[in-house]
Amino acid sequence: MNYLIRNANIVNEGRITAGDVLISEGKIAAIGSGIEAIDAEIIDATGLWLMPGVIDDQVHFREPGLTHKGEIYTEAKAAVAGGVTSFMEQPNTAPPATTVERLEEKYARAADVSLANYSFFIGTTNSNLDELLKINPRNVAGVKIFLGSSTGDMLVDNEEQLDNVFAKVKTLIAVHAEDDPMIKRNVEEYRAKYGDDMPADYHGLIRSREACYASSSKAIARAKKFGTRLHVFHISTADELELFDNSIPLKEKKITAEVCIHHLWFSDADYKTKGNFIKWNPSVKTANDREALWKALLDNRIDVIATDHAPHTIEEKQQSYLKAPSGGPLVQHSLVAMLEKVREGKISVERVVEKMCHAPADLFRIDKRGYIREGYWADLVLVHPQQHWTVSKDNLLYKCGWSPLEGTTFHSRVVSTFVNGNLVYNNGAINELYKGMRLEFNV
Repeated sequence: MNYLIRNANIVNEGRITAGDVLISEGKIAAIGSGIEAIDAEIIDATGLWLMPGVIDDQVHFREPGLTHKGEIYTEAKAAVAGGVTSFMEQPNTAPPATTVERLEEKYARAADVSLANYSFFIGTTNSNLDELLKINPRNVAGVKIFLGSSTGDMLVDNEEQLDNVFAKVKTLIAVHAEDDPMIKRNVEEYRAKYGDDMPADYHGLIRSREACYASSSKAIARAKKFGTRLHVFHISTADELELFDNSIPLKEKKITAEVCIHHLWFSDADYKTKGNFIKWNPSVKTANDREALWKALLDNRIDVIATDHAPHTIEEKQQSYLKAPSGGPLVQHSLVAMLEKVREGKISVERVVEKMCHAPADLFRIDKRGYIREGYWADLVLVHPQQHWTVSKDNLLYKCGWSPLEGTTFHSRVVSTFVNGNLVYNNGAINELYKGMRLEFNV
């Protein structure tokens, strides 16, 4: 169908303007005021914000092999309900996506079931350079390297392999940067002091700031040596921020950084009440770190906001601290969480759109997405800026059935989500008739 969205407050490219948007044949056909269209369904957006769809550059949807936690279908459904229209998924599945064949199997699955647009990273091992060099940079998000072990067994610690990857891979390289030997030493030290039943309070000390800085700084030094396009996922410490530059525009940067919702929302004080339910890698750290991340986000040392959406079952998270896996579900609530910070005066709605929509599109060079522009794909979100609701199990769409934000009251709500011009989410109803598209990248 074609749609004419009328009287919206259009949040786009640093401004809020009142106007109309015409959607035709999946794309944005016109932007202006007083637009007329005889063959379009009219949507009255008076009082609503109209934004580009959120692009989440880091999610774990758990398929294949870990589908008791989540699936591409279930988590993409949660994504569109939260205003996320495109995602980039990580390779640490079972089996891991470390060959082009396995990677293409994930793309084929997403084409069948994903309501959102999609791309997938290929994973690095200590011996798969040949596979990495086969990928087409036009239709693959990039190469992912785990420099610290996390969920799965994909740690890359062979220095020669790392040099070869940084030197020879021409696509963007994204890294999970934590120093693994340092973390293992910390685990043994704290286990010796407190035993196997220590609380999650120690997670921020075990997955320490020193481990983050050591790994991030080494990755950045290697990228500078080889001229690599490097993106450092989920920065969590004040210390690491000195490694990033804000003196040049994002489109000219070769080294970029991401911050995740949970590192902007929680601090180590929350381990007392949330425990393993805010156990992530890298860990949630201090309130001072959180404030430094906010400052770096606003001064453009940090380029994008993402979720690192990584569901586990309640039973898995209820295990003892050392046994409980790291990660949590966030993709349904990322946009409203940031809009809550708009309400608190922490950030403007224009900057939220910049960091969650425009910047991911620019950083990854995504073709015709991330902006409200004529000729671009109509990935759009309508948001009611003054409608409160509370997160509860009854309104969660995650397969895992829980959220670290349960009990939180938000004061804005996603009303409608369009993916490629199709109204896939509207006032709580999901339209599963249409599926998302494979993202394409300008190389």
